[in-house]
Amino acid sequence: MKNDVTRRNFVKKTAAFGVATSVMSPNILLGKDDRKARLGFIGTGLRGRNHVGLALKRDDVEIKAICDIDPDAINKTKAMFKKAGKKEPAVYGKDELDFKNLLERDDIDGVIISTPWLWHTRMAVAAMRAGKYAGVEVSAANTIQECWDLVNTYEATGVPCMILENVCYRPDVMAVLNMVRKGMFGEMVHLECGYQHDLRHVKFNDGKTAYGKGVEFGEKGFSEARWRTAHSVNRNGDLYPTHGVGPVAQYTNINRGNRFVSLTSTASKSRGLHNYIVEHGGEDHPNAKVKFKLGDVITTVIKTANDESIIVSHDTNLPRPYSLGFRVQGTKGIWMDVNQSLHIEGTSPAHRWEPTKKYFEEYMHPLWKTHGHKATGAGHGGMDWFVIHAFVESIKRKAPTPQDAYDAAAWSAITPLSEKSIADGSDSVEFPDFTRGRWMTNKPIFALNDEY
Repeated sequence: MKNDVTRRNFVKKTAAFGVATSVMSPNILLGKDDRKARLGFIGTGLRGRNHVGLALKRDDVEIKAICDIDPDAINKTKAMFKKAGKKEPAVYGKDELDFKNLLERDDIDGVIISTPWLWHTRMAVAAMRAGKYAGVEVSAANTIQECWDLVNTYEATGVPCMILENVCYRPDVMAVLNMVRKGMFGEMVHLECGYQHDLRHVKFNDGKTAYGKGVEFGEKGFSEARWRTAHSVNRNGDLYPTHGVGPVAQYTNINRGNRFVSLTSTASKSRGLHNYIVEHGGEDHPNAKVKFKLGDVITTVIKTANDESIIVSHDTNLPRPYSLGFRVQGTKGIWMDVNQSLHIEGTSPAHRWEPTKKYFEEYMHPLWKTHGHKATGAGHGGMDWFVIHAFVESIKRKAPTPQDAYDAAAWSAITPLSEKSIADGSDSVEFPDFTRGRWMTNKPIFALNDEY
């Protein structure tokens, strides 16, 4: 199908849609929204099936097609449709490029992409060129060129691309966003975040050994171990920055009055993955000879145009409890998630931490007040429901997505830039301005109301 969607056409269609819904859809005015989002799913592994499960529960979604080259993943997904009493979707997966045939369908409005990282950008670009909303899992890009590919394709087609960063919708993260926007922490000064999560059991698993005890990856690996561990072998940088930096970018209005200017990154020694193999597979296991390039702890310091400092940590190969390590510090106060405490000058006892519970109840974001009950039971404490909800609502309204191609580029660029900084002896590296100067006049768009 030849794509005739241009940015100008998309804007015209969006404007026309706004008129049409007010004039021709009385059900919407009466509180009944009968619009549907017709979706396709590219990638139906563990993460993809999580998204499929949420979509199957929505009355405003029709799933037309699924795509995966793993027959087991396809069969498990088809079983979900049968259990839900829904019509079985069309299936694509004869080879790695069959997703392009899915994108040629004229009964799909948008696709959700949950594939290995190296496929994210090419699939999102193909979706936009085909006139389909692209919902792409994190990280959205692996190289600076891929970041530009996302932005340039969006600008050429006008078709939205949403990075599916779910942590931006975490209830405490959104409560803090509400407090930041109300000025309770004052002017932003310093922030910290990261992905600090022991993933050794994910990076080594053969699907047969007891959970957390496998030492296989690549062709012998199971699920993410088939592809994710290879990045740790070959790359040295912050491989997974967006869970932490997404919320921090919202707090500091990145791409909308502010931008990332430069970063420096430092890598520690690499010991964790090798030690894990020796402990669970023995010194004679073939994988004990693998040299892992990825440092166990990657520390990145970002400078913004508004002179905030941001520390981003990547720590997935050592024993540790899970934490995203959020710290939001301004001229009037500070929040730290690791101890679930905050301090607001003039409100909190002098030089004392306060528990966050009463603040988060009082300043719960309107999105959670309105929709929190619908997110019960959804993955990752309910925040998965919100990210899918935002994507679906954007399609139904033919509107821009609240996390867009510029966000996808800026947040994902941390990975290749950190690799370059580390390779250059922790030298400072400049961020490209993916907005081409529009960050100076752009206004915030994320979670401004209780709708999506």
